[in-house]
Amino acid sequence: MSRLARTEGLTDVQREILATLRDFVDNEILPVATELEHRDEYPTKIVEGLKELGVFGLMIPEEYGGLGESLLTYALSVEEIARGWMSVSGIINTHFIVAYMLKQHGTQEQKEYFLPKMATGEIRGAFSMSEPALGSDVSAITSKGVRDGEEYVLTGQKMWLTNGGSATLVAVLCRTDEGHPEGTAPHKSMTTFLVEKEPGFGTVRPGLTIPGKIDKMGYKGVDTTEMIMDGLRIPADRVLGGKTGRGFYHMMDGVEVGRVNVAARGCGVALRAFELGVSYAQQRHTFGKPIAQHQAIQFKLAEMATKVEAAHAMMVNAARKKDSGQRNDLEAGMAKYLASEYCKEVVEDAFRIHGGYGFSKEYEIERLYREAPMLLIGEGTAEIQKMIIGRRLLEEYRIPG
Repeated sequence: MSRLARTEGLTDVQREILATLRDFVDNEILPVATELEHRDEYPTKIVEGLKELGVFGLMIPEEYGGLGESLLTYALSVEEIARGWMSVSGIINTHFIVAYMLKQHGTQEQKEYFLPKMATGEIRGAFSMSEPALGSDVSAITSKGVRDGEEYVLTGQKMWLTNGGSATLVAVLCRTDEGHPEGTAPHKSMTTFLVEKEPGFGTVRPGLTIPGKIDKMGYKGVDTTEMIMDGLRIPADRVLGGKTGRGFYHMMDGVEVGRVNVAARGCGVALRAFELGVSYAQQRHTFGKPIAQHQAIQFKLAEMATKVEAAHAMMVNAARKKDSGQRNDLEAGMAKYLASEYCKEVVEDAFRIHGGYGFSKEYEIERLYREAPMLLIGEGTAEIQKMIIGRRLLEEYRIPG
């Protein structure tokens, strides 16, 4: 076990889960990750292995066939998986957001139908909030759901769906005006729909099209797509929670889990970059000795390790706060912001330690260098996190009167 990124106070079960995942990462992910990433190939064998380990049901309650573990266990598991290949952690992230939203907000019938199949990975989840023109301005969504008898008709275009092709269930945020008079605040007239579909690309059910994968700089292997709804008919019982107008709150609750996940991914990628940097620094010789013995490199390693530790501590704190049932948007925002920024910096320092070899596709650090920037954007940019943090701080430190 690494001396960095240790977590105190874990149960025997948590330690066993993490040890099993670390072995899986070392034996099944790291040896093939870079090759699969360069081919932009979906890691089918890895995903099947995670299914067998029960990872897709990690946070789903035992009554629905899951392991019933905490957000902390999940976050630490994501950290381990991202250390091997960040794309694999992305495959399970949106699945978990949807499962969490169902567990917290779904009707009993929705929980009983979806959660057991999600626990085994038979149903795979995706999360759809963003659109091509709105970026982080969720209140500006234009996708609509219009009531038609016992169904809703959905129209609109969604963007940046992780697992858009491979998922069979998508939680989709749309505007619904039914029951919300004119002038209602935008966030109070949004609804989350549970859209079932076939895996793959093209027309995946009548009225629903998933175009091909978006070609990305990094974060390859996992399929990132658009989603086009054109007269898509959804039964009324597939409104999450059975009531319209609650979608914004459902999504924001899920995003808090997602931000802890992104923080955990940043921690995992940063830890792997440090491992690569400290190893290479002891193998590479200049001026008659390993570069690790040069003070400049030691300073760099010291800074990298400190950032790994700090990001890990904030991520663990955010997960534990959510597990306690308390509001954690401040902690999740801080953890996501710090971990993603530090990840970028640690990866760049490891890249610099590798010198010219860091620019070669034969070295793993080249892959990490392209993957880290996604964490600066996913689940809200640094600027969005700072807005959340700033507003919450003003709430906490408001001057009376």
